[in-house]
Amino acid sequence: MSASEHFMPLSLCVLTVSDTRTAENDTSGDYLCASLTAAGHRLHERRIARDDRYLVRAIVATWIADPAVDGVLVTGGTGFTGRDSTPEAIMPLLDKQMPGFGETFRAVSIAEIGTSTMQSRAFAGLSNATFVFCLPGSTSACRTAWVNLLREQLDSRTSPCNLAGLKPRLREA
Repeated sequence: MSASEHFMPLSLCVLTVSDTRTAENDTSGDYLCASLTAAGHRLHERRIARDDRYLVRAIVATWIADPAVDGVLVTGGTGFTGRDSTPEAIMPLLDKQMPGFGETFRAVSIAEIGTSTMQSRAFAGLSNATFVFCLPGSTSACRTAWVNLLREQLDSRTSPCNLAGLKPRLREA
């Protein structure tokens, strides 16, 4: 769908997946919440959950089942360590994957972190007409994703097309 002349605010949730982050030190979640509200979107809910694939899956499943939620931003748990399980938690919930998000995120971040970007399992998709974006846990990675991909694609005015403009058509049969 092409760009709109008018901004369409989205209702977004933010989930930080971490065994160590708290409300006091969750700089990645803070960054995402501040960025989405500064862009004119609404923060529907924010949570922090430990690296547990079933807990993470339950939280995201609740949000994607809520018709008031347009999108979910998950930060953390996308690496390779033993506790990193965000992809395993979220992938089964997706109706459609968005391979271009992870590919583009890694292409953009190579300028910042070099070949270390290949360790990122960042990904996105669509579930129950809700966008789901899974980002690395570092604040700089969240900034990279927001500034270079999400800010424009979640803005209905971005030309020639954007994800926000697709919202009215996502439930088509």
